[in-house]
Amino acid sequence: MAGVAVLLLGGAGIGAYFYLSSPGPAPISMPTITQSSDPPASDPPSSAPAETPTATPSETPTDPEPSETTGTSKRAQPNSPLTHNEFSDWNFALGGVKHKADKVAGWTYNSCDPVDGQGVLAKNKCQRAVELAYSAYGGHLKAVQLMMSFPTEKAAKTAADRLAKLSSDAVTWRKNRAHSTYAYGKVRSGASKKYLVVTIVTADKSARSKATSFHAYLQSDHAGYFLLRDLTITS
Repeated sequence: MAGVAVLLLGGAGIGAYFYLSSPGPAPISMPTITQSSDPPASDPPSSAPAETPTATPSETPTDPEPSETTGTSKRAQPNSPLTHNEFSDWNFALGGVKHKADKVAGWTYNSCDPVDGQGVLAKNKCQRAVELAYSAYGGHLKAVQLMMSFPTEKAAKTAADRLAKLSSDAVTWRKNRAHSTYAYGKVRSGASKKYLVVTIVTADKSARSKATSFHAYLQSDHAGYFLLRDLTITS
């Protein structure tokens, strides 16, 4: 059975995490999310995301908006359009915690249609989305992230709350960028300012012990990025 819990990290308030379907060869999907500790097993998504979505993406990074490099991301100009080029390889260190992952692909969508499975994003006026694929520990751990921008913080939070009550096809993502079989498979999601972040991580047995920490810090770190992204600093 799937499990549900709540995680608050680093002041970013990044909400629910939940298990993927049981380890095995079945297609990976987000489960039906309920508030019980023992929700029913989920149905698989009605359709997998197309490799060529409505908005044409590119795995070859394009020139980003003017930005300055900060850590493993390129700090964008405040309120500029969201692009996958803002995120590079992930090199994280905090106290004794260290994680690294290679960014193996990125897609920038001019709308949220390619990742909107049930119209929730459109209903809340989602403006733009990016999708990132990461690989760590020699490919034994893989991560896919969806990041979506909204016109207001309220719209982002409303979308996040609504998605947490829907079934597995509420959002779509590139399942071929995750493991087809896995020992660890979970999703974390939550709103951060005017953005919604969804992080899917799968790992085989050799990386399972590292997956929980990796997953929590990747979600929290990139959610934290959005807390500061659109701030204007004046001297």
